[in-house]
Amino acid sequence: MKLLFVCLGNICRSPTAEGVVRTIAAREFPGLAVDVDSAGTADYHVGEPPDRRSIAAAKRRGYDISGLRARQVSAADFSAFDYVLAMDRANLDELERIGARGRAHVGLFMAYTPGLEDEVPDPYYGGTEDFERVLDLCEAGARGLLGRLSGQK
Repeated sequence: MKLLFVCLGNICRSPTAEGVVRTIAAREFPGLAVDVDSAGTADYHVGEPPDRRSIAAAKRRGYDISGLRARQVSAADFSAFDYVLAMDRANLDELERIGARGRAHVGLFMAYTPGLEDEVPDPYYGGTEDFERVLDLCEAGARGLLGRLSGQK
């Protein structure tokens, strides 16, 4: 199963989701084979590592995202991945504008967490608590998505 997480610049939310999903899949869903990646709808940070605040927040919870590098989503991703999941509606709209055609299911990451908010808010202009909230939501989203993919939910 190939999963792609998408936000605007691919330096805060989507690399966090990538790292969290990869780690939780290995720890809690070892029988589920997943290939995880992330991208941004914009090209602002291509080739750059995640935001230092994202790296620090992830590290505090045992996730290492320091080796990831930002890239921009491409039309080929819609055929290469099974799921292309946006962090918010604005990026979902952009994915649809780009031409979300292919085999991938395109939707919101938080659709797999009934009862929680439906978007992962951008922490870029916020403080430490905003990056922690992104992690909370990504952990819930990871468990919801992986549980669904494994047939447990």
